[in-house]
Amino acid sequence: MRLIPWSEEWIDEIVELWNKEIGSNFPMRKELFKQNSFDDINVCNRGSGIVLDHNNDVIGFIVAKVLQEKLVENMDENLGWIQTILVDKTYRLKGIGTALLSIAENELKQNNAHRIRLGGDPWHYFPGIPQSSSDLEKWFTSKGYSKTGIEFDLINHPSTLYSISFNVNKDVHFSLLQNDEKEDLLSFLKECFPGRWEYEAFKYFESGGSGRGFVVLKKSERIIGFCRINDRDAPLIAQNVYWDPLFNQKVGGIGPLGIDPNEQKKGYGIEIVKAAISFLQKRSIDTFIIDWTSLTAFYAKLGFDKWKSYSTYIKHLK
Repeated sequence: MRLIPWSEEWIDEIVELWNKEIGSNFPMRKELFKQNSFDDINVCNRGSGIVLDHNNDVIGFIVAKVLQEKLVENMDENLGWIQTILVDKTYRLKGIGTALLSIAENELKQNNAHRIRLGGDPWHYFPGIPQSSSDLEKWFTSKGYSKTGIEFDLINHPSTLYSISFNVNKDVHFSLLQNDEKEDLLSFLKECFPGRWEYEAFKYFESGGSGRGFVVLKKSERIIGFCRINDRDAPLIAQNVYWDPLFNQKVGGIGPLGIDPNEQKKGYGIEIVKAAISFLQKRSIDTFIIDWTSLTAFYAKLGFDKWKSYSTYIKHLK
């Protein structure tokens, strides 16, 4: 066995290993893996690596990340991430995972990471460890990681079409973002939701995204709320449609979403989700996914059920 540097040359073999091990629940596409684990500027190449066996077959890999793209404020520069670690089940319990994790942790520490999170990275696959992987939770606990919470992906197959009024009143209404309103949305996010959501919007537009990816709530023509919507025609594969290959139906993603803090507690949150569903239904979407949320009771009001669950873990470096 030998460790080699992180290289896109091995992407086909890496994706093959992924699908062999966990593809039944999380089917990987080459274009998704390239987007998230090679094209993302935040990948820490020296902390990532590939393990080959004596036949030069990929039997393990790890992807580490640290913030390297400072497009917006309020992004934690002292947080590192283990995006994913995977070892062929026939080669486990031989120290391969431990060696890969040690390399990643040491390099992240060299890059000023004070804490390491499992998942939840920019262009993440998971917000934490899938709870179906109880052995992996035990393994990371033995490596000094502490459980901090639980997050969920939700699913909905509405049986009826949402037919709502897009005008809440004469001053407040929903619409798709117009192409000339991009800067208005970015200014709203910077003011009300600086950090990751603002960063993700920047990357969406940077990749050629248009207004069709956002539902906005306006009051007197000023944006006071937003909801991201995703489908197969988006310029990037978004988090809530990662596992689209599991379905024969057309899949749409909803979220993130947020309402100006000064306009909250007026029922706008649930209404913007209804508007998002309605816009996606007009694109013939019939399966809806919301990723990475703890607000299960809120979304249950619209028929969303728990689909996948994840345990979040953090390790504080000494």
